Amino acid sequence: MKSKINELNYDGHKIFIGIDVHLKSWKVTIMLEDTPFKTFSQDPDAKILKNYLDSNFPRGDYYSAYEAGFCGFSVHRKLLSEGINNIVVNPADIPTTDKEKKQKEDQRDSRKIARSLKNNDLKPIYVPSKDMEELRGLVRYRKILVKEISRHKTRVKSFLHHNGIDIPKELDGASQYWSSNFTKWLELIKLSTDYGHIVLLKTIETISFLRKILLSVSRDLKRIVAQNEKYSKVIKNLISIPGIGFIVALTILTEVENICRFKSLDHLCSFIGLVPTTNSTSDQDRTGNITRRSNKPLRGVLIESAWVAIRSDSSMSLAYSNLCKRMKPTKAIIRITKKLLNRIRFVLINNVEYEFKTV
Repeated sequence: MKSKINELNYDGHKIFIGIDVHLKSWKVTIMLEDTPFKTFSQDPDAKILKNYLDSNFPRGDYYSAYEAGFCGFSVHRKLLSEGINNIVVNPADIPTTDKEKKQKEDQRDSRKIARSLKNNDLKPIYVPSKDMEELRGLVRYRKILVKEISRHKTRVKSFLHHNGIDIPKELDGASQYWSSNFTKWLELIKLSTDYGHIVLLKTIETISFLRKILLSVSRDLKRIVAQNEKYSKVIKNLISIPGIGFIVALTILTEVENICRFKSLDHLCSFIGLVPTTNSTSDQDRTGNITRRSNKPLRGVLIESAWVAIRSDSSMSLAYSNLCKRMKPTKAIIRITKKLLNRIRFVLINNVEYEFKTV
């Protein structure tokens, strides 16, 4: 058997591998340049796959692909370390037949990926550096904390309404920012029984706990940026743009990383999700709302920053006012976001601060 394997020589031949990645197993489809070879299951280990390829296709050129998902880019890096030329693709970008949509299964998915890879129909997504990916994870974790705090605040107000407790007028506005006086008032609330307000007190404790973690994470982010000269320079340049704060700048840095990978402003807008949906058939061209496909963390903070920009930048305010004369405010703010994004792109490409000029 060994002598037979030694006679094999796939030097100069391309071997295409489609991988449907799961936690406990991988579905793998192997295709040669001219024909499908085999579909099988294996343990989720890049070394096992490499040993199989070396045994059956020695000295071949290995090319693999898998859908972006729960495993992030860890599998990608392991495959590369084993000498397999891997790419990670967006599931929505894989050509799929109607039958494959309605009869979805792991084997069919892996064959679909291998077939598309062989036909050169797959476009890889950008893989960030390991350091940037981990910093991105910390920024996104901070966003999760903010959402959780907001949810618990909503639960407290719902509890008050449910039990017929009105917020004093002098504290009603303060409840939006959760002031110390508002918290003290909540802690003094008494219901008809001793155990009636346990839910309220525990929710308040949870909010306080989450706020401490949020404060700690925010300090960690500032420390990380301060210790990295490259990061601090980019953040300083971005903050010079009206409407951009520290967290927004850090989100831009971690989600984009390399601005040069975007050939144009339109390309960048498409990545973020600031382009409209279109439907062109025959003589009709229809344009809808902005696409659902987006970088959600980045699009959200940029739109929020655009609202801040129209209050702090007179030129943005004037542009917004003119746009509102011919479209809805929600559509006008998207145009302003694009203008803001154009400034961000200029600052990142040229590595300079933005020169703010008042009108």
